[in-house]
Amino acid sequence: MNTDQIKGAAKEVAGKVQQKTGEVFNSPEQQAKGVAKQVEGNVQKNYGDAKEDLKDATR
Repeated sequence: MNTDQIKGAAKEVAGKVQQKTGEVFNSPEQQAKGVAKQVEGNVQKNYGDAKEDLKDATR
């Protein structure tokens, strides 16, 4: 497990919280920011996964 996987997963969770908070407070702006953060986290996590796969393949 590398830092991109960890940071990406953390961003995804933070984005979900932000999105739900936006729903509770009826704030479309916060909901959109939360969704964007989830996407950013997912991309970073997938990048980390790819790095791990490449590292494993070269062993």
